[in-house]
Amino acid sequence: NMPSPANFDPSTRREFIKKSTSVAVGGTLAATLGTARYVHAAGNEQIRIGLIGCGGRGSGAAADALHAGPDIQLVAMADAFKEQLDHSRNVLKKQFAGQVAVNDDHCFVGLDAYKQLLASDVDVVLLATPPGFRPLHFRAAVEANKHVFCEKPMATDAVGVRSIMESVEISKKKNLSIVAGFCWRYQNVKQALFDQIHNGAIGELRCVHGTYLTSPVKPMPPASSRPAGMSDLEWMVRNWYNFTWLSGDGYVEQAMTV
Repeated sequence: NMPSPANFDPSTRREFIKKSTSVAVGGTLAATLGTARYVHAAGNEQIRIGLIGCGGRGSGAAADALHAGPDIQLVAMADAFKEQLDHSRNVLKKQFAGQVAVNDDHCFVGLDAYKQLLASDVDVVLLATPPGFRPLHFRAAVEANKHVFCEKPMATDAVGVRSIMESVEISKKKNLSIVAGFCWRYQNVKQALFDQIHNGAIGELRCVHGTYLTSPVKPMPPASSRPAGMSDLEWMVRNWYNFTWLSGDGYVEQAMTV
């Protein structure tokens, strides 16, 4: 049953806005100070990362990692398509000239390229292929004793989710660090904001309403644009947003992820 108006906190709209603004500003300041302390506490040991999946999201994840500090180095890359890997490597080299040390012999191409990368001497792997491959790649990374950043969604179906859960349990026994790409959960500003809300800074929460408005990320190209001789699998991987087994569909890939 909905609570009666008499049970609501008597705060006025103006008071609510005032409290909300105070919480948001306070959270921003707290997060900024916390980030500064974290950066200055970092050690000097170099961290070697490998990127599996060199598309836009993978390249962005690599850039985010390299922004963390000068001791982070990208040393290996893997992708199903050579032209995608080459483009990503060139862009990242221009942006992070002193931190991208990916030699040709550490560029791995093909659907099995992830195996070669995991056999190299990287400390951390970034998993950013189409999510249909994520459970397989995640299990392989954990078995190879690598720390993992795993982009969301982590799976596209129930079987994949169960596989991810099993892999997480294995990673705990190996004391591996696993981070999923739920960016808002890890953003310092939002963490500080959520803490304030949970501590009652704006009163008791009665309802939360959320919306997510977006257009298709990559509309399906016409069949006439498919090059002669291209296999069904390559066509699907190149247009993975439009195939449920690879993306989980638009809701899973963009809005409600696991």
